[in-house]
Amino acid sequence: MHCISANTMHTSSKLPLTLQMLQDAREKVKNSPLHVVRTPVVNINQTALLHHPSCDLFLKLENLQTTGSFKIRGVANQFAGRPRGGQFVTMSAGNYGKAFAYALKEYSSKGKVVMPETAPSSRAAIIASYGADVERVPQESLQLAVDNNVREHNMTFLHSFDDVDLMAGHGSLGFEILEDVPNLDVIVISCGGGGLLAGVSAAVKLQCPNVRIYGVEPEGACTMFRSFAEGKAVSMSVKTIAAGLAPPCAGSICYNICKEHVEDIVLVSDNDIRVAVSVLYNIGLVVEPSGAAGFAAVLGNKIPDVSNKRVVVVISGRNISLEELHDYPIGHNSNMRDYWVANMA
Repeated sequence: MHCISANTMHTSSKLPLTLQMLQDAREKVKNSPLHVVRTPVVNINQTALLHHPSCDLFLKLENLQTTGSFKIRGVANQFAGRPRGGQFVTMSAGNYGKAFAYALKEYSSKGKVVMPETAPSSRAAIIASYGADVERVPQESLQLAVDNNVREHNMTFLHSFDDVDLMAGHGSLGFEILEDVPNLDVIVISCGGGGLLAGVSAAVKLQCPNVRIYGVEPEGACTMFRSFAEGKAVSMSVKTIAAGLAPPCAGSICYNICKEHVEDIVLVSDNDIRVAVSVLYNIGLVVEPSGAAGFAAVLGNKIPDVSNKRVVVVISGRNISLEELHDYPIGHNSNMRDYWVANMA
């Protein structure tokens, strides 16, 4: 891997995220009152995983992050330049809403999270426990509900993925990976609307252009995959167990950044994700389906040319209830053994 020296780093870009913006955002995230954690990176050989992949695999454990996911990084940067006491509205299936509600409390602000009716009620309850209002509507009515709150209550809309400040905050994760894993070859990142993938890929590629970055989506919610194929950000009907990776569209800003910095988008099935959640649980990590998609791609040999390469997978969140875990093949059952034989031998 070749990284650019400090005096030759990219300082400008035709895209909305420059290295200077990303560096500034990292400092804001570090100094945020939201208690953003520098999460650990663990080599898979340090875990109890029985069958190791052919690559030198590292896990970036954002499931140990404040509010349970990487989302707090972007939220920290979104709120950094805003006055306390404001009124905000967003739409989210859970993780962004939780970080948003936590920020409202810390910034003495008021706000509302508009959630799809399909989101688990447990996540709505957690968001409400921070003091945010929750409005549940059909998936197709999310934007309409947000627009009504902006118009009728004079609220400021904060986007949960297609926002430059948010992406720049997420980029702080990329800086940490480069510092913690020298001579890195590949990074694998779950992708929903594309905010995390855009922020991390920009932070990494503007310093280390030879690092390969792959996004991972569920087969039933492959908006960025289809956007890459069609050459523009697209919308689609989505259905997957990974609710956090299932917005009905790819972000248009996210798409433009990802198209510049990301090698490819690969797809995993819901069953791949179930197995990945279970494998991670069995080595002591509680990870939600959305957070395990990247790991599923590595287990399933979906990422090209990683044999003997240094690979980081971002484990992006842990927000899954005990009730939800009951639906996963926790334990060393025959289905998991068959999966290992088929994919890891």
